[in-house]
Amino acid sequence: MPNPAATVPQNTGPHPVTVAITRRVRPEDELLMQAWVHAGTSLAERFPGFLGTGWVRPAADSADWHMLYRFDSPQSLESWERSTERTRWLRSAQDLVEHTRVEHRTGIEGWFDEPAERSVSEVPPPAPPRWKQAVVIWVAFFPTNLLFTWLLAPLLGHWPLALRVLVSTLLLTPLMTYLVLPRVTALLQPWLTGRRRRP
Repeated sequence: MPNPAATVPQNTGPHPVTVAITRRVRPEDELLMQAWVHAGTSLAERFPGFLGTGWVRPAADSADWHMLYRFDSPQSLESWERSTERTRWLRSAQDLVEHTRVEHRTGIEGWFDEPAERSVSEVPPPAPPRWKQAVVIWVAFFPTNLLFTWLLAPLLGHWPLALRVLVSTLLLTPLMTYLVLPRVTALLQPWLTGRRRRP
């Protein structure tokens, strides 16, 4: 449910699209914001292809609200973003909400963003080619998985295969998500994007 100034994505394939938004609201307007978000969700649910939405705040008193919503295709998303209902809903919060960031994501590209806060009027940099994304994931996953397999073999070697895989994935998923993959991505950012790292 981004600002009307955000560019509608030009993707045409039959893949889901996730929109990530940061909105800034005065802490004292929390109840109004919750009611406004609920109203927007109720409207979006009536549009074909809507897959869900959610929001989170860094802290209870934070002014920033990080929101996601998802449609099953760029065409479904465009239908919602160009609708009269959404336009009126956005206007109803002109004095309540400040939009600070809007991004459209169609796959795992979010892993490869450089940390930044962008205005909705700015065009996000293009995502790296999918083959480069796959290389980075492999570079991060292979040594991590190899190390865990070696460390856990004495403890889990006699367990059934499915149980060993379950335990290893439960341990590796948060490690990859919050530690390994972000570090490898940052290290390889110049190669991923073809741009020099920011000073």
